Formats: sequence, C-alpha cells, structure tokens
Amino acid sequence: MPQPPTLRITEIFFSAAGEGCRQGEPTIFIRLAGCNLRCSFCDTKYAWKDGREMSVEKIASAVEKIKQKFPAVWVCLTGGEPLLQELKPLVRKLKQSGFRIQIETNGTQDVVFRPDWLTVSPKPPDYLATESCRKMADEVKLVVTRELSFKEIKKVREAFPDKAPVFLQPQSAAVWSYRKAWKLYLEAVHEGIPGLKLSCQLHKIYGIK
Repeated sequence: MPQPPTLRITEIFFSAAGEGCRQGEPTIFIRLAGCNLRCSFCDTKYAWKDGREMSVEKIASAVEKIKQKFPAVWVCLTGGEPLLQELKPLVRKLKQSGFRIQIETNGTQDVVFRPDWLTVSPKPPDYLATESCRKMADEVKLVVTRELSFKEIKKVREAFPDKAPVFLQPQSAAVWSYRKAWKLYLEAVHEGIPGLKLSCQLHKIYGIK
C-alpha cells in the first residue's frame, strides 16, 4: 500500500507577513527544512537541516487548528528552500480548504505549478534565478548585504519582468544595512531603474516571529 506523501517541516506558526507587498497581512507560515545554499547572512539557519517528517494530512490539520484561533486565508511556504521538496500534494490539499498559497524561494529551483503569490529572493554571489522563477515572480527581494552593489541591483532588475517590484531588504534590521539600502535606492532612482522599493522586516521591528 503506498505511503502518504510527507514533508520535512521545521515549524508551523501564525504571524503577520513581515516583508514585501503582502507586509502586515495575517498569514500562517509553514517553514520547510533544508536548503541548497549557505548564505552567511541567513536569519533562519536553524531550518537548513533536520526538521520533522510530517504527512500532508498532519500539516493541513495543524494549519486548520491555527486558523480556528487566527483566521487567515494566506499560507506561506518558506524555508530553508521550500522548492527542494515536493509541494504539490500539500498545495492541492490547502487549496481545497480555501487557502491562498505564497511561496518564498531563493530562485534556484524550478517552479512547476503557479502559486497565488511567488516571492523570489536571488542570492549572492551570482544572483541567478531559474527561468520559471523569473517568469512567475510577483515580487523580488534583495538582501542588502555589505557586498551588494548597484551593478547587482541593475542585473536583477533586468532579469525579472517589470510587473514584479524589486525590494531592497535590509539585512537583519541592521542600521548600516538600512543606510546602505537608502544610498543604493537613491542611486537607482537617479539612474532611472524602475520598480525599485525600500522594505523592512516588520516582524523584527515588532519583535515577533
């Protein structure tokens, strides 16, 4: 008898979306374990490995339990890198329950189905993204590291469709990163780079998960 599909999960919790276009919206987060990158500035390194094996049914049940206390229509699949695992059975189950699905990805994996919202965050040193990620992206996030330059911002902006805004995301709410983001933003606006936006991590400002 075939075994039910399972996923490696780090945590499932309710919060407000902290970044990007959906900032402030009630959201249930499913953080999947495992990542194919090892970015030094990552603020969820605990999700790089391990995780607990959970069936799609148990994950969906946990989401429904949270919804009873905190009604939300959005579920965000994040990580780690969620696209390293087979998400379609879980997405299908959650969609049947009326949820809308956001995926946050580093852009290195192909997207084989269309989520309701796709957030792509290309990472250094190359800031590459697959063709499917580039085509489907609803928004792009660039972490403002000490190494990020105007050249990389321009490269990423040109790689994605104009409809997808590019957010400059300060690194871990660090003061130096906010200042650098503003400096890069001014340079980009001066050079006529379209669709660039400043962002912040709302959850860190509020001191929540």
